[in-house]
Amino acid sequence: MKNYKLKRKSSLKKRIKITSNGLLKRKKAFKNHILTNKSKRRKRRLSNFDIIKKSLNNKIKKLFLYAKIS
Repeated sequence: MKNYKLKRKSSLKKRIKITSNGLLKRKKAFKNHILTNKSKRRKRRLSNFDIIKKSLNNKIKKLFLYAKIS
């Protein structure tokens, strides 16, 4: 029987980075278009990175095993 290769999670490489402490960080959503209706304060807060919850860390790190990330 033939063993199939697992596809790497290339979408994960683009969206999530690992910090030096081993935490996962991501960009916040809703800052792509229609920015004139959003307040300066809201846009400033959306531009910061967000740390992913610890409960999801293990699931996401398993996906990292299949992706080549530096």
